[in-house]
Amino acid sequence: MIAEDSVLLREGLVRLLADEGIETVAAAGDGAGLVAAVREHAPDLAITDVRMPPSFSDEGLKAALAVRPTPVLVLSQYVEEQYATELIGGGARGVGYLLKERVSDVEEFLDAVRRVAAGGTVIDPDVVAQLLGRNPLKDLTPRERETLDLMAQGLSNAALARRLVVTEGAVEKHISNIFAKLGLQASGDGHRRVQAVLAYLKE
Repeated sequence: MIAEDSVLLREGLVRLLADEGIETVAAAGDGAGLVAAVREHAPDLAITDVRMPPSFSDEGLKAALAVRPTPVLVLSQYVEEQYATELIGGGARGVGYLLKERVSDVEEFLDAVRRVAAGGTVIDPDVVAQLLGRNPLKDLTPRERETLDLMAQGLSNAALARRLVVTEGAVEKHISNIFAKLGLQASGDGHRRVQAVLAYLKE
């Protein structure tokens, strides 16, 4: 199945695959449609864009994660690091992440489709380079780094507020920003707090 908000691109992919004897069982224009179609049709492969309605941010990648372990091939103009890392690093087979600008060779694209559907992995070299070269701690502001340093010392939010001379609400905002920049998904603040500190200590 194909999830792509651009009607022209979506129909173009359907026709391209049809010419190669690959049937598209469903097509959708948003992440919710992708999830629903995968549940209904159980396709051999889901091809999805990253930025789709309603917010045009990361709906496609979130949907791709939601339908795993169905093989997923992501086509995007961008590297969404937080979810790309989770998708690629999930350890499951059948995953691809290609930048649209590099999908210029039809045969290479079709080869990627077949490989991912068969359980293989196809990752754009630029995606690999960006993810491997990423140090999320560099994205933190000086105040966020100071907050994380104090978190590593075991201070509570109340103690952090006193040390930083700010409100607890401001501390919570700093910590929320830290979690987001480190790509830590909501699974209990205590757990994410430990993960954030471990990332800081590994630097």
